[in-house]
Parts: sequence; structure tokens; C-alpha cells
Amino acid sequence: MNDAKLYNIIRAPLVSEKTARLQEVSNKYVFEVATDATKADIKSAIEKLFAVKVEAVNVVNVKGKNKAFKFRMGRRADSRKAYVTLAEGQSIDVMATA
Repeated sequence: MNDAKLYNIIRAPLVSEKTARLQEVSNKYVFEVATDATKADIKSAIEKLFAVKVEAVNVVNVKGKNKAFKFRMGRRADSRKAYVTLAEGQSIDVMATA
């Protein structure tokens, strides 16, 4: 798999207070991923991009919100998040990749 396809699967790391707590407590990292990416695709992309061992991948589909803009109703795009659990002793420097 080439780098362009890997970066299409893994869009961006999600950094928030909740994700920082997950990193400290349970060694989980959260990424925004392509909506058509499978768990196997995500696992192989993370392992190749960051040279780490992935134990588990959990995926969440996030529905877009309905919003009004200048008296017109619209809808934000749907997205997908991946919670990636790394092996013991492994880590990713998310701030360097953001």
C-alpha cells in the first residue's frame, strides 16, 4: 500500500481532553478515518505509518448535525472515528503528526 492511500484512510488525529485521557489511561488513540475504511485497513495503515503494533480497532460512525445558515437548513457531513488500542509499551506522538 502506498503512502497516498494510507493518508487517504487515516485523515487526522483527533486531539481533545477525552482523547488525551484515553492515551494516558488505556493507551488508545483516536483518528478521523475515511468513511469506507475497514478495521483491517485502519490497522495496517496505522502500523505502517507509525511503526507500532496495533492490538484492536474500534470504529464509530458519527452522524452529521442539522444546522441553519442564513435561514436555510443544511446538514454537516457524516464522519467516522477509529479508536486504536496499541500494544503495551508502544506510543504515537500525536502532536507531531497534527
